[in-house]
Amino acid sequence: MNLVVNEIYLSLQGESTFAGLPCIFIRLTGCDLRCSYCDTAYAFTEGRRQSVDSILERVGDLARPYRVVEKPGSEGLLPLVELTGGEPLLQPNVLPLMSQLCNLGNTVLIETSGAHDISKIDPRVRRIMDFKCPGSGEERRNLFDNVPNLKSTDEIKFVIGSLEDYAWARSKVTEMKLWTICPVLFSWVHPLEARQRHPALKSVPAGYTPITRQELAEMALADHLPVRFQLQQHKIIWSPDQRGV
Repeated sequence: MNLVVNEIYLSLQGESTFAGLPCIFIRLTGCDLRCSYCDTAYAFTEGRRQSVDSILERVGDLARPYRVVEKPGSEGLLPLVELTGGEPLLQPNVLPLMSQLCNLGNTVLIETSGAHDISKIDPRVRRIMDFKCPGSGEERRNLFDNVPNLKSTDEIKFVIGSLEDYAWARSKVTEMKLWTICPVLFSWVHPLEARQRHPALKSVPAGYTPITRQELAEMALADHLPVRFQLQQHKIIWSPDQRGV
């Protein structure tokens, strides 16, 4: 049983309600979306085939130091392992991999675009699911049938790069009362430099007005939205285009 893997590494979790914690990332190869802000386009095609056993062995090596951490409130939290991409759900063998990671006592997260069925994911896995805003160029790919399958331990993420994205996200949050389902994240788009931009990415629709991170934070406060504002911490600590962090 194999998967095509782009990279496996230990870093800090830069996003989500787990931000700031040590996390082992398994980045899988392949994605069927081309979001305008994508910062991991290298994972569209780069990678090599690895067996599930070899992946588990590598994760085990990285996780071992964290298995001895015992203190009140930490039980069942570390080691933290995230499946990301690309789009992890494009590879069917990711499902048994996640189950095995859970069986080994890891807290397992998956970052998914929201364009694929999440119902078959092991219920122990915490799903961080995107709602693609219009500025992504992939709004039509949102699979809203996923919403009834979300649990309180899951998270919904809006990646927001424009005033128009913010208005769209605000309407979805309020109309669907998403905060009653699980935590909702408003993530500011860290602008891509020219050298980071893959030629296959979609363009932001014409006429959209960029939003700053301060504007996003202040607008969410002014509108009294029950959401968590977040920045990509790893891009503040390290270079925005550094891999393996």
